[in-house]
Amino acid sequence: MSQHRHPGRAGAVPALPDLPEATVARLPEYLRALHNVAETGHETISSEGLANAAGVNSAKLRKDLSHLGSYGTRGVGYDVALLVEQIEYVLGLTQRRAVALVGVGNLGHALAGYDGFAGRGFRIVALFDADPRRIGEEINGLVVRHIDELPEVAAEESVAIGVIATPAAAAQRVADQLVAVGVTSILNFAPCVLAVPEGVDVRKVDLAIELQILSFHEHRKAALTALPAAGGSALTALPGGFAVTESQEAIGT
Repeated sequence: MSQHRHPGRAGAVPALPDLPEATVARLPEYLRALHNVAETGHETISSEGLANAAGVNSAKLRKDLSHLGSYGTRGVGYDVALLVEQIEYVLGLTQRRAVALVGVGNLGHALAGYDGFAGRGFRIVALFDADPRRIGEEINGLVVRHIDELPEVAAEESVAIGVIATPAAAAQRVADQLVAVGVTSILNFAPCVLAVPEGVDVRKVDLAIELQILSFHEHRKAALTALPAAGGSALTALPGGFAVTESQEAIGT
């Protein structure tokens, strides 16, 4: 079968196929794994090898890539360079997208200083804050501007994506300002839910929530190891007066 169907050729998949959200979320993982493979000098990779590198099962990977029109070649696998090209095209990484970061506190400062964005197709073009003590500070070659300068800078730099790293109390106001200047994609690190108009995409990153999820898994593992050896049903008290057996707690029923 054809390894790569370039958008625009006869019989090709649509230039921007309607992908399931779960597939879209996994494509960056495949891309990162493919870049790592390319750096080792390998030109092809099997579905099993790519799946292992990306941390998914091979059946799921093959289904995801079939949405893109990539099926690999029996006995050979996937052409690494061609698959990188196709995934980057679908993810819109064939052009470097301009990013504005708002909020240069501890987290924002770390994000602004991260050099890895450039290699992934993004360039941070502007830093903003409302704190007078931050204005004029230079981070990774960029000078922090006052948020009031956002409209001018967004127009000059064609800002496509906004990153919010402010306290929760300021996040909605910042989101409104980003939307007002034409930004339609927002990455939100503030611990709150943003209200945005239809057509504006928001991705939320809440590190505390991720830690809470890990805490659940730790709690579940502890419950499993504490199960009575004879298969008893010791009770665990829950807030509100309820009680469940440890076996129920372990499986979440």
